[in-house]
Amino acid sequence: MRPSLDDLVFLTSNAGKAREAAALLGRPVEARSLDIPEIQSLDFAEVVTAKALAAAAELGVPVLVEDSGLSLPAWKGYPGPLTKFAVGAVGEAGFARLAHAWGDPRAEAVSTLGLAWPGASTPEVVVASGRVAGTLAPEPRGSNGFGWDVIFVPEGETRAFAGVTAVERDARAHRARALERRGRLLARPG
Repeated sequence: MRPSLDDLVFLTSNAGKAREAAALLGRPVEARSLDIPEIQSLDFAEVVTAKALAAAAELGVPVLVEDSGLSLPAWKGYPGPLTKFAVGAVGEAGFARLAHAWGDPRAEAVSTLGLAWPGASTPEVVVASGRVAGTLAPEPRGSNGFGWDVIFVPEGETRAFAGVTAVERDARAHRARALERRGRLLARPG
């Protein structure tokens, strides 16, 4: 049986992610920033597993971590978990221009969550991912959201994530899908 999640801490320094998680979970979420090493890998699950185990061990409470990014099929999934570095190097507009110059602006928004409990003899991490197919806009648009929300346009939509309301975004976003999947995984007998 898994320990209670009453003391769950969401490890993030991004206030936008914390607000979004609280809205999606329907309850307040304690968000904390913690300086822990983050492995560099193109595998989202590998990144969140290592991060969740390290954070749970250091804080001594159940910890939820998230890594999100854009996976571009034309670039064989790159930048994936390295999106913040790739976009940080050239900005959202520059990143979108690169994808369009490559000739294939298709992208998938990915959110992967890792939930770890401290003190178990065999550390366990529940990993759940949510994905939304779409494309990159030729230039940034919208003012809601954060990060690359200004360039990601979900399939079937003409507006970027930053151009829709929080309610519209939460109904179909990658993070919402990951949190829903996490809930289903936790509901399984453990």
